[in-house]
Amino acid sequence: MNVSNKCVLVTGASRGIGKAIATEFAKNGARVAFTYLSSIEKGQALEQELSQYGTFCKGYKSDASDYTSAENLINQVVEDFGGVDVVINNAGITRDTLLMRMSEEQWDEVLRINLKSVFNLTKAATKPMMRAKSGSIINISSVVGLMGNAGQANYSASKAGMIGFTKSIAKELGSRNIRCNAIAPGFIETEMTGELNEEQLKEWTKSIPLKRAGQGQDIANACLFLGSDASSYITGQVLVVDGGMLM
Repeated sequence: MNVSNKCVLVTGASRGIGKAIATEFAKNGARVAFTYLSSIEKGQALEQELSQYGTFCKGYKSDASDYTSAENLINQVVEDFGGVDVVINNAGITRDTLLMRMSEEQWDEVLRINLKSVFNLTKAATKPMMRAKSGSIINISSVVGLMGNAGQANYSASKAGMIGFTKSIAKELGSRNIRCNAIAPGFIETEMTGELNEEQLKEWTKSIPLKRAGQGQDIANACLFLGSDASSYITGQVLVVDGGMLM
């Protein structure tokens, strides 16, 4: 799974799954561009952390849910790196509550950040990828986009929409040698899941055949495969990484 010298852009990489993905690519010799939304300190710290692997890495403060910001980001990455080979749409939030209590703002915010950001970055990245006649787009969806979940109607809808978008883009861009796939993580230990209590964690793991939560590294490994030429004949697919939970 050689990604040496490829330019990989990872959104929402200052923590959790995004950070694990950026780190894995840097370890394997890729040049890594990544985004963060708020903490400049975290962005600078990650830039230094990734640079220790001997490859060029640069962080950008950018809001993927804003089209102009996304377009400016891609233009800047192309200028700084000479192109972009892999785009990993990872930025996302949750605003969980039952539909009866869900506000219009909670619905709109999740759809804007989780789904519109994928449209923004993919559309902007398509231009340099078409010029290069090569590219891999990886969208981080979720198993709840495939099965739904009570209290997550907004999040589930955004992740299901991402899967439909992935398959459509794969059909549109396949003739240009640009691939588009999605990864659907299951229950992954992150700062978000760290807010759950012990009883909630036990309930989650009961439904997982492997009887444990996944790690950010598990998603990073899947991204490395889909970003490399080892997956050159794979497009329009949803790779479920969930310990068997969805079976």
